[in-house]
Amino acid sequence: MQQTLILLKPDAVQRRLVGEITGRFERKGLRLAGLKLVQAPRALAEQHYAVHKGKPFYDSLLAFLTSGPTVAMVWEGREAVAVCRTLMGLTDGAKAPPGTIRGDLALSVQNNLVHGSDSPENAALEVALWFPEGLVSVAGVDAQWVG
Repeated sequence: MQQTLILLKPDAVQRRLVGEITGRFERKGLRLAGLKLVQAPRALAEQHYAVHKGKPFYDSLLAFLTSGPTVAMVWEGREAVAVCRTLMGLTDGAKAPPGTIRGDLALSVQNNLVHGSDSPENAALEVALWFPEGLVSVAGVDAQWVG
């Protein structure tokens, strides 16, 4: 069963879109394995965005992620990384297709509501970073219907 990290960024929390966005992952059939509300410290944001260090937008990414509460979640299911990225849509909300989270709810490139791991390998690293305490194991009663 594949896992992926999803972050509902401060703009999603401030705009009160947590239920709307979370519901999309649930309705798809993914299972929630971790959930918490976090005020990300700068050190966590730096680790999370380490791949972008040195790029012109790096400091603004850090400022944005640490600007307010973030909902950190781990979702699991068949092809969870790809499924979640499809549900999220393109990074630029103005170019994301309707029906996706960003296509329906975001206009900005940076303030795009949600982060999702881009590969199973990065998902494992990100889950460990955001959930060092571990996850809850849940056996879904719907497994025979949704995988």
